[in-house]
Amino acid sequence: MKIEKLEIREITLPLVHFFETSFGRTERRRILLTKVFCDGAVGYGECTAGERPLFSHETIDTAWIVIREVLVPMVLNRVWDSPSDLNQWFCPIRGHQMARAAIENACWDLTARAKNIPLHQLLGGTRKTIPCGVSIGIQNSPEQLLDKITTELSAGYRRIKIKIKPGWDYDIVRQVRKRFPDISLSVDANSAYTLADIDLLKRFDDFNLIMIEQPLSYDDIVDHAQLQRVLRTAICLDEPITSVDNARKAIEMKSGRIINLKLGRVGGFSEAIKIHDYALEHKIPVWCGGMLEAGIGRSHNIAMSTLPGFCLPGDVSASQRYFHEDIIDPPVTVDRDGFIDVPQIGGTGYEPKEEYIEKITVRREVFSG
Repeated sequence: MKIEKLEIREITLPLVHFFETSFGRTERRRILLTKVFCDGAVGYGECTAGERPLFSHETIDTAWIVIREVLVPMVLNRVWDSPSDLNQWFCPIRGHQMARAAIENACWDLTARAKNIPLHQLLGGTRKTIPCGVSIGIQNSPEQLLDKITTELSAGYRRIKIKIKPGWDYDIVRQVRKRFPDISLSVDANSAYTLADIDLLKRFDDFNLIMIEQPLSYDDIVDHAQLQRVLRTAICLDEPITSVDNARKAIEMKSGRIINLKLGRVGGFSEAIKIHDYALEHKIPVWCGGMLEAGIGRSHNIAMSTLPGFCLPGDVSASQRYFHEDIIDPPVTVDRDGFIDVPQIGGTGYEPKEEYIEKITVRREVFSG
């Protein structure tokens, strides 16, 4: 197979409710979409980079440039036997995993559509349903947070994750645990703390959390190992796990006991499968984190979450939690028991709404041979 034509476009989508982390507040998403064409078949990808270089050094604008100037010349009209070949082609590039994933994942989608098999089956997934958790950002008040947790539990979500930062941490989690003593609960710090906060972080052992996600620096595995030694609560690593090699080092150093696996952060399905397999071999649970994806990225997360090592509820929530209208049909829905049924038809099982996407497009470029 080969990519005969490649299209990139930017769309904008307002969020139903603002989403706030230690990085700041997001109210609207700028999203880069990719579309690849091969012998009458098409595949779709989504870049998970944000508007500013806060979670990652990448942004939607840097990804646009890298795709146009670097990746398109590497892939256009080049023959490949498997979409994993692109992962090898991109190896000389340092970083820019989210830009790379936007192209590679579209090729996985194209392959599944061309062969008329479910994407999750092409990846090696086995689950027919996936359990869903939900990530709740920092709110305007503790009361607002408690109300949102009540709403999400009523919707069936099987795990609640709340964002924390200095000044919105221990006392907030204490209030949540007092109101909801038995729910599956985790917290996500998005690198907001240092080892100077070790005494505070040790106090979170009081709350019977599933995990504390990424408490220390975004690129660290050394200090996390020191912190994990004194915590009963499992540390979950997120930002530093950008490759199977980084995952190996973190596991060998005992920097954490759980890995949040994000498709964009690791460069696409090929690397994600390698990390999943290594973690499974070493009995490290993995789960799928969210990046405020629209429907294309969300459908890819569903497919990845069918792999056997994904044994914790991920952040793969329903479309309506984030967008008044998603860009796929049907939208992603979660049943009352907190599960998503994995589509068993060719491709992702979700079709991009081309007319709606065209309506909300703000820029577009097309590349052909």
